[in-house]
Amino acid sequence: MLNVAEKLIVINAVIFIVFNLITFLFKIDISWFLDWFYLPESLQSFVFRPWTVLSYAFLHDGIFHIFFNMLLLYYMGRIFLNVLDSKRFLNVYLLGAICGGLFFVLAYNIFPVFMQKDAALVGASAAVMAITIFVATYLANTEIMVFMFRVKLWQLGLFFVILDLVLIPANNAGGRIAHLGGAFLGYLYASRLQSGVDIGKPFGRAIEAIGDLFKTKKQKPFRKVYKEKATPPRQARRKPEPTEKQQKIDRILDKISKSGYDSLSKEEKDFLFQSGRD
Repeated sequence: MLNVAEKLIVINAVIFIVFNLITFLFKIDISWFLDWFYLPESLQSFVFRPWTVLSYAFLHDGIFHIFFNMLLLYYMGRIFLNVLDSKRFLNVYLLGAICGGLFFVLAYNIFPVFMQKDAALVGASAAVMAITIFVATYLANTEIMVFMFRVKLWQLGLFFVILDLVLIPANNAGGRIAHLGGAFLGYLYASRLQSGVDIGKPFGRAIEAIGDLFKTKKQKPFRKVYKEKATPPRQARRKPEPTEKQQKIDRILDKISKSGYDSLSKEEKDFLFQSGRD
């Protein structure tokens, strides 16, 4: 069964393939349609298309654009979901996209260098950056292999942030600023969560409330009720004792909540990772 990160990858891939096939097979220019989902730089246009602050993150501008975004999302998603749940993952991902979009719009309406320039934001990079920097902050000293080298996650996150800062004057300035917006959200979310505060809870509740609006309530079937003689209460069933594996997982999770992920030994990390894959 696919986890939430893999489901997002499938959604992004399907949207990309469908729009490109329509353009190629029917020789139809659908750019006018996609413009309704790209995030515009104009504050006035954005006010009339507020949904674009999120819809832009599910569209991509080329095969390499979507490939590298989804590749990074896959690996960072595995690390994230090995420690935290899918609801928090979705909160960070969507809030990262929103924060990146707002950084983009504000930059084009504040900085003189962007004045009188037409642009539109597209791609999941800000959302993926939010996940990456969240992981790099929450599990800062965890080491991973990158091209045969062992690097700590905080070093990888710092590299991505510095790279975007350096490349702002070179190319894709609006996109780079959106990346930094996603990075800011990821860092803020992780640092506050380490302090015991989940800043994404209100957003998560709002998403669940919206989802509930589209759920159809099942009507309970009518049943006749007959009065029966009282019977002696059944003896309560005893709950099954937790297995030795579950007890070990509980001890490790309790250790993480008290001392953080970095306090785990290599054996405990490997055991937790393997349990998450089972």
